[in-house]
Amino acid sequence: MLPFRIVDRIKFVVERQLVKGAGFQLLVVGLFIALISLIGGLLVILPHAGKFESVSDAIWWAFLRLTDPGYLGDDVGTWQRVVSTLLTISGYVVFMGTLVAILTRWLIAKMEDLERGLTPVTLKNHIVVLGWTAQTPPLVAELFGSSARMARFLEKHDTQKLRLVVLADEAGATQLHELASEPGIRRRAREVILRSGSALQPEALHRVACLEAAAVIVPSQVQGADSLVPADVETVKALLSIAAEARHLSSALPFVVAEIQDMRKLAVIERAYPGPVEVVAGDATISRLMVQNVLHPNLSEVYNELLTAGTGNEIFVRGGETAEGQTVAGLAARRPDAIVLGLLRPEASGQGWRMDMPARTDAVIRPEDRVVLLARDYEDTGPDPKAALLPEIERQAPRPSAPRERASQRVLVLGWNRRVPSLVTEFASYTDREFSLDLVSVIPMEERQRELDRYGSDLARVNGRLLDADYMVEEDLKRLEPAGYDTVLLLSSDRIGSDEEADARAMVGYLQLEEILREGNARPNVIMELSDPDNRHLLYGHQSEMLISPMILSHVLAQVALRRELRLVLDELFTQGGAEIQFRDPADYPLPASADFRVVEKTVAAEGEVALGVFRAKANEQGRHLQLNPPRNLYLELTASDRLVVLCHTG
Repeated sequence: MLPFRIVDRIKFVVERQLVKGAGFQLLVVGLFIALISLIGGLLVILPHAGKFESVSDAIWWAFLRLTDPGYLGDDVGTWQRVVSTLLTISGYVVFMGTLVAILTRWLIAKMEDLERGLTPVTLKNHIVVLGWTAQTPPLVAELFGSSARMARFLEKHDTQKLRLVVLADEAGATQLHELASEPGIRRRAREVILRSGSALQPEALHRVACLEAAAVIVPSQVQGADSLVPADVETVKALLSIAAEARHLSSALPFVVAEIQDMRKLAVIERAYPGPVEVVAGDATISRLMVQNVLHPNLSEVYNELLTAGTGNEIFVRGGETAEGQTVAGLAARRPDAIVLGLLRPEASGQGWRMDMPARTDAVIRPEDRVVLLARDYEDTGPDPKAALLPEIERQAPRPSAPRERASQRVLVLGWNRRVPSLVTEFASYTDREFSLDLVSVIPMEERQRELDRYGSDLARVNGRLLDADYMVEEDLKRLEPAGYDTVLLLSSDRIGSDEEADARAMVGYLQLEEILREGNARPNVIMELSDPDNRHLLYGHQSEMLISPMILSHVLAQVALRRELRLVLDELFTQGGAEIQFRDPADYPLPASADFRVVEKTVAAEGEVALGVFRAKANEQGRHLQLNPPRNLYLELTASDRLVVLCHTG
């Protein structure tokens, strides 16, 4: 073996120093400058020894020529000028060129690191969002838009300003632009602190100061169909990391709102995180809303008002101390701009809550209770000394409903995504109804059946069939005869590259479906799911009902983070059994020909229900049919095609 050459050895040593960073690079350049100065000093002192008092003076003379070209004209003699010129040229290359390049690269790298958000935040009582998904921008918009509820949250945590930290895999200008483009954020995008990192990394959790946060929101990370790491695994790992860091630092655990896709992982979440946690089942929530919409057509407009940001009404939860000693009827009389839906009461064991919705009107509110209200603004749920008292309404016990005919409902599901197994399970949970589900997709049947089996979904319980067809192909769609179904569900795929592409496919499929339905006399109820919130206005004015999953889940996550009891209310309203929002024919009630909303409230209360508003058969100028929580003195002028929106208990 040949021995190493000295030059190669020197190159290797220099290279190992240069890769260590700017400090070592500057050290190497400094050594070169010293070496060149030494050589230059020796070159001029040997033939001109009398001109310099010492070697150090000659080296200093060489250093000055190396670092400052202005000394070049002071030299006398040919040799001295030659050496001085060589030193000046070397100075341009080594001192000015290399040194400036190293400092510039170091400064740019530091600026890029700062822009990437690698510096740990030094905040307390802030809100942390762990992960960047399609629902992160609407989630941030929800937090910014909940001004009054946010003010109460900040007051509770003894802080004055909302500080929001978002952890993204690669934080930068792209995320900032998405935030600035989101309605409800715009110029406030600069108030969001972006940090780079993964929720799976303990150092990234330290970077966003999770343990000092007032609330930590963990949205589910969507994984590809071929991923070996399900999204719920990342959620559990993030919670384990937070718990481990808290144990290491002997710190209290923050309140966490975690979204999971598979509700069967709830026990794993609770075991992984011993602190305060609320779990939102993302897939199950959307599946519940879809099934409810199948059972009660046009209910999507109620969801889109209550569960998305913007104008309209929301569900609020207030502490019982704001109405201590009052009855539910007395509280409703003192809240003219809100509707009292029910009460949350602590269990006798002290663990959990008992839902009373609709609440008895004679129930007395205690300080430890929570009051559930429907209102446009948070201020409407509080006492208003200037407001005139309304007459108290007594709600009767609900009358037993007549046995429902077990009619089969045919449902056509076009498309496939990870929510289909939970959708099948949700349909099967309605044991008092009979469904016939046809699941259509281009994905091989074996793969779809494998996903259903893995989730534990039994197609036999819903008379289900797996059909192989592409709804984008007109002939395939015609062969399915969609007009013969009661409901058509058009799902946004999660097997396509991006949400925009998935929604584009769903919307084109919907337009093609409309063309086919136009040829027949019968028309099913069409419900379309979209994944990208930016597409919510593209199909304005069309006849389908629309659910935008990320917007709904963002609202739920944000509002539960601000008021954790809200999750129980939403679970109660949008699951099988218990309290439920339904549409009713006005002819089912003894209403006068012309009645204001106060009369409607009283009449509906006599049936043991709560009147929420009206669904008009004809849309208004904004294309809306729904009129929730109208003024009490507004005469509704109901038609035979209008429907009352009521809250009832289904047992």
